[in-house]
Amino acid sequence: MPYENRIPLGHDNLSLSRLVLGAWRLLSGPDRPDADSVAKLIEGAISIGLTSFDHADIYGNYGVEEVFGAGLKRWRGKRDAIELITKCDIMLTTDARPTNRVKHYDTSAAHIRTSVERSLKNLGTDYIDVLLIHRPDPLMDADDTARGLEDAVKAGKVRAVGVSNFLPWQFDLLASRLPFPLVTNQIELSTMHVAPLTDGSLDHAQRLKYPPMIWSPLGGGSLFTGEGAQELRVRKALSEVAAELGNADISAVAIAWLLRHPAKLIPVLGSLKIDRLTTMATALDIELDRQQWFAILKASSGQDVA
Repeated sequence: MPYENRIPLGHDNLSLSRLVLGAWRLLSGPDRPDADSVAKLIEGAISIGLTSFDHADIYGNYGVEEVFGAGLKRWRGKRDAIELITKCDIMLTTDARPTNRVKHYDTSAAHIRTSVERSLKNLGTDYIDVLLIHRPDPLMDADDTARGLEDAVKAGKVRAVGVSNFLPWQFDLLASRLPFPLVTNQIELSTMHVAPLTDGSLDHAQRLKYPPMIWSPLGGGSLFTGEGAQELRVRKALSEVAAELGNADISAVAIAWLLRHPAKLIPVLGSLKIDRLTTMATALDIELDRQQWFAILKASSGQDVA
């Protein structure tokens, strides 16, 4: 395979699988999955190399962690064979959080402590492998936020911490208050959304040598269903490259386009179907050459690079 199967995070001997299963859609179907079906999903993902599972406290109206935790309890494997990632600080207005009068963020140490305890209970685990601050908070007191993160690590409840959707200077502010590194920044990037290639996010990651996690790596599905000019151009370019590669699946080509970047990106896959995950995992066997990569970039932007 041209790519590593695991990516080290540079802290506490921790690494993630090169592709991560995102659990946010676990409660999006018409039926609530039972513990056996979630355990089967976990085992199926592991069987194709996806040992890392991405969560957030808010997913499924604050319900996904608990459902996943029930499946994890039913699963027969060992806890140290997988990695659990979760996020906190978004406060939704919902019946599940009746005291929230307006959607807001909370990066206070007190909230981090509360959120960590709740996630541990919901997931049925003694520790979280990676805790991420979900969104930048304009009221973030960097010292207080860092204190909450440091306390969680010192207590052994969290192995490593990172951020999500942070710009480089927001990342640097929080990092400046911590005695250990932020191990990742989970950002949006796909063939449909290429801003991080030029906004400094990936340059920042390479400079500090942390691997970014990537959410919505397939453009939220618009890549396959959208009928706008960009979607049609990108779909055509992916299909042409897929044909050059021996009729590869275009979703795998889109993932391989991300894997080609030297910042060692870690895509978070949103499908919960093992057959689709298996197909997307074939991206690990695809290595695009420079001209194929730039042809897809050209299709996304609608023009040649300058």
